[in-house]
Parts: sequence; structure tokens; C-alpha cells
Amino acid sequence: MLPMTHQQRILVVDDDEPVRRLLCECLAGEEFVAVGVPDARSALKAIGEDAYDLVVCDVKMPGMPGLDLLAEIGNSYPDAGTVMLTGCDDVGMAVSAMRVGALDYILKPFDPAEVVERIRAALARRRRSRERALHMFLLEETVSRRTVDLTRALSSLHDASQATLGALVAALDARERETHAHSTRVSDYTVHLAGLLGVAGEELAVVQRGAMLHDIGKIGISDSILLKPGELTESEWVEMKRHPRIGEWILEGVGALRAASGIVLTHHERFDGAGYPQNLAGEEIPLGARIFAVADSFDAMTSDRPYRRGASYGEARAEIARNSARQFDPEVVACFLSVAPEVWEGIRDRAAARPRQALEFTAVL
Repeated sequence: MLPMTHQQRILVVDDDEPVRRLLCECLAGEEFVAVGVPDARSALKAIGEDAYDLVVCDVKMPGMPGLDLLAEIGNSYPDAGTVMLTGCDDVGMAVSAMRVGALDYILKPFDPAEVVERIRAALARRRRSRERALHMFLLEETVSRRTVDLTRALSSLHDASQATLGALVAALDARERETHAHSTRVSDYTVHLAGLLGVAGEELAVVQRGAMLHDIGKIGISDSILLKPGELTESEWVEMKRHPRIGEWILEGVGALRAASGIVLTHHERFDGAGYPQNLAGEEIPLGARIFAVADSFDAMTSDRPYRRGASYGEARAEIARNSARQFDPEVVACFLSVAPEVWEGIRDRAAARPRQALEFTAVL
């Protein structure tokens, strides 16, 4: 919660003069400055001339009703919070007020001490809402700035050379400290599976690029979420799940990588339709993404993490088989299961022996 650096300014709008005066007296003091006006027109004039932290507004007033005033304040003066005041115990009215943006709904007759506490709570909710809005604004600004910088860098590649892509994914992997060489390994696994399934030529090159750059959208996810050691909250998961669309957006702007954007967008879809961000199912998911899903899960299960050792090949094989037709395409699973374990081990060993590319894009990230 942000510290209070000034008295909170409250505008009381009520055509009943005794009620208006009583509310102003309740709120007057070191904590609040309260100003009373009799109708909506006076209220809009007052808000236009001075800033108010909160407007306490009666529902039934001559001229413009309270709900209409509430809507006008929300449209023209969104920084001002609102609390509705009424003598009618009407749940429907309360719901309508909340939908239009009211922070609370106080019934007459009221207890002055309770009103003060409700006003404090409403102001606290307003501060939290503004903090969230500021956070989202700064997040969008950061995503936009980073994406512009990265897109400029990628746009200069033209041929999207393997060495430069390697440098880029090394920088991406370095940002997530627990996933050293993950993008390289999962790309190699994906390419091997795709080749066995008949993917070849330029289509195979597209699959490789999509696999290598699958998590490029995480450039737009804050470090506090990406590197959080514990479980993510619901709101943090909502932000994390934005990375496939951010990745698609980035690659769409780079001619040499545009074809791979579909794999980046759909790499978290599931064969049964329970994935994200589009809830695609079956063959609605691009083949490259269906192949990647098996390779990615295999690498995630068999890789060591600071908090656990990687699973054995047999354990990973059993888990992938168990999720056939649910998380994974059965045809891709069958192909994966037909490959001898030493082949996967050889791919992993070769990826580990590959020299690290210079992290020339770290400054962008």
C-alpha cells in the first residue's frame, strides 16, 4: 500500500442537506478533507476544478441520478473512486453500482464510525487498483520496449543463421538459470522426431526454429515471475500464459522467422484441447507443435533441477505413454517410443558438448 502523503479529499454529493452536513462532519479531521455539494451538476463542477480521492454519492437525487453521475465520473475522472449512498436496501441497485465502478455501497441510516471505516477501506481498494493498473502499464511498456529492441536485432539477421539463433537462445536460456541448454536439446529432440515422421526440407527447418525459439515470448515476462522459486499465484499464471502470444508477435515481425511463429504460439496446446492460449485440439495444433510437446516434456522430465534429480528414461517413457491422446498426439508418442534410449542419450550428449554461443543478445534481454 502506498503511504499517505496528504489528507484524502472526499466529495460528498447528497441533496439532503442534514445528511450531507453530517457526513462532512464525520469525515472532517486530520485524515480527510470533506466538501459537500447538493447535486450532480455541482459535483462535476467541483471535480473539474479540484482533484478528489473519493466521491460519496447519493443514489436518488434531482436532475442526474447517482448511477448516471457515477458513470460520468468513471468516464471523465477515472482517478476518483466512488462510494454510493442510499436509503433503499436494494441488492439490484448495489450490483448496478458495483458494475459501473463503485468501490462500496452504504445504506442510510448509517453509523458515523462505520462510515469512516468503510471510506478508509474504499480508499485502500482504490490505491490497490491504481497500483495494479500502474504495474500493468509498466509491464506493457517493458514488453513493448524489449520487443521493439529484439525485433530490430532479429530483423537484421535476414537469413536467421544458425550461429546467431544459437546465440539468441543461449541468452534466453541464461535468463532462466535452471534451463541451461534446454532450447538446444529440445530443438535437437524435436528435429529427430520430426525427421522420423517424414518432415523434411524447409518444413523441417521451420520446425527447428520454432523449437529453438519456443520460449522467446518470455522476454516479456517479469523476472519476479519467471525466476520465482515457489508456486505462482493465479494472477502470475495469467501473466506467464501470455508468453506464447508475445513470442508469436515477435516472430511475426521477422520475415525469416515468420513461418515458425505458429509453433511458438501453440507450443503449450494439448491434444485433448486443455492447453493454452487457444484451447486447440488434435490436428488443429500444427504438427511441429505436437512433435515439440513430446520432446519438451521428455527434456523437462529427464533434466536435473536444483530441487530434484531428473527422471530416468524409463520413467519419462512411461509418463509420455500414459498421456498419449491426452496431452500428446498418439502418432508422435508411438514414434517417440520406437526410438532406442541410447539415441536420445546421444542427442543429449552432443547438445551438451556443443560450444556455448556468445551471448551477444543479453543486453536486449
